[in-house]
Amino acid sequence: MLPGVYIETTIVSYLTARPSRDIVLAAHQQITDEWWRDQRGHFDLYTAQPVVDEAAQGDADAARERMKILSSLPLLDVTESVFVVADRLLKEGPMPKKAALDAVHIAIAAVHGMDYLLTWNCRHIANAAMRNKIGTVIRSSGYEVPVLCTPEELIED
Repeated sequence: MLPGVYIETTIVSYLTARPSRDIVLAAHQQITDEWWRDQRGHFDLYTAQPVVDEAAQGDADAARERMKILSSLPLLDVTESVFVVADRLLKEGPMPKKAALDAVHIAIAAVHGMDYLLTWNCRHIANAAMRNKIGTVIRSSGYEVPVLCTPEELIED
């Protein structure tokens, strides 16, 4: 069994977006594309309905491309336990109310025992300043903490 990776919305968005003129975003797009091509085979990939819902929004052509990628990934259930953990992340953890969906992503990955949560959301998910508090809430809820990381960080040889 390969390590499990929860694919968050930013990953499929970067995979399917037109090349950005912003040098940082363009680099993230390229890294994501390389990870998807060269690294994803080292992992079992999963996503969840909130990612599908987010990816379906916006430009119809772009949404169609995002949905093509997501259609090949198994969906993890959004259970009552997910909402309990997400609520704790918002009330007891470092996450602001405006990051409620980000808390749900983290909770889904934790409740389902994912090894990693892959994202480019470094404000509320892959944020080093928040990791310890997120971890405390997840562990005190009875779950293991997935590694919250970007594709640049998740490389297996």
